[in-house]
Amino acid sequence: MKLLIITLIAFLNFTTLSYTAGSGGSSNDNSSTNKMSDFDWAERKIIKAKKYEKKGKLKKAEKSYNDAIKKLLKANEKDPTNPDIYNYLGFANRKVGNFKDGEMYYLIGLELDPKHNGINEYLGELYLQTDRKDKALERLKVLETCNCKEYTELKDLIDGKKTSKY
Repeated sequence: MKLLIITLIAFLNFTTLSYTAGSGGSSNDNSSTNKMSDFDWAERKIIKAKKYEKKGKLKKAEKSYNDAIKKLLKANEKDPTNPDIYNYLGFANRKVGNFKDGEMYYLIGLELDPKHNGINEYLGELYLQTDRKDKALERLKVLETCNCKEYTELKDLIDGKKTSKY
């Protein structure tokens, strides 16, 4: 299992080159002039993207998600065992339509933390979005005892009580 995680992490770090190739300049490091971590910066971009989506500004939302992905890949280089990074990588990729990458990041995150509420909920949403309700129900089962909003939100989506937020 650990060999699989290490292999996937190495693969992901290799694929980072394709996301960062065009982002030159020295503003990409965390020098003394840039105190915010890559993860925190990406989290802010995701929050901003969600606001754009609510306002119907989908092009701006997509750009913010793609910017977040770039920063999350950098954060992942520094901390490849952080499931929260994989959660956001999965989420941002899913939001821009990269379902295969999103699923891969969620699954790596679950290898690190099988009970991660956010990953289980979002992976369930991805499964619903890609017409795999049976797999979404598996994620719901994992969340069953968490007594958390993630369980309720995924259950409501599966039951059709709530319209999709993806």
